[in-house]
Amino acid sequence: MDVRNCKSCGKMFNYISGAPLCPGCNAELEKKFQRVKEYIQENKSVPLSRIAEDNEVTVNQLKRWVREERLVFSEDSMVAIECENCGRTIRTGRFCDKCKEQLHSGFSDTIKPKAQPVIQPKKQSKEAKMRFLDRE
Repeated sequence: MDVRNCKSCGKMFNYISGAPLCPGCNAELEKKFQRVKEYIQENKSVPLSRIAEDNEVTVNQLKRWVREERLVFSEDSMVAIECENCGRTIRTGRFCDKCKEQLHSGFSDTIKPKAQPVIQPKKQSKEAKMRFLDRE
């Protein structure tokens, strides 16, 4: 059993996985997420700092939701973040499409099974026989 203190309120709770938040704070964060999601749908041209201010969340929390691909901004939105690899402007996730493709092909190359060389059995000569040592 993994008991931790909540990162938000400090209460002790049984940690299972994800963010180190107690169930109460986790539920509150989920309510904020739903509010932010509705706010973004109604106000498409609002900058990230304004979204955070109007919904009482931090800019870092908004960026975390975008990186997790929970929030997606449209092309006409003012909100954009940078690809973690090349710095290109993206609307959601951690990487742009080009970097995702490069990562995918790189991972695919590393996990492809390499062809095993075929080992040919040695031909035994007619003289190859089992030999015994004489013990006296």
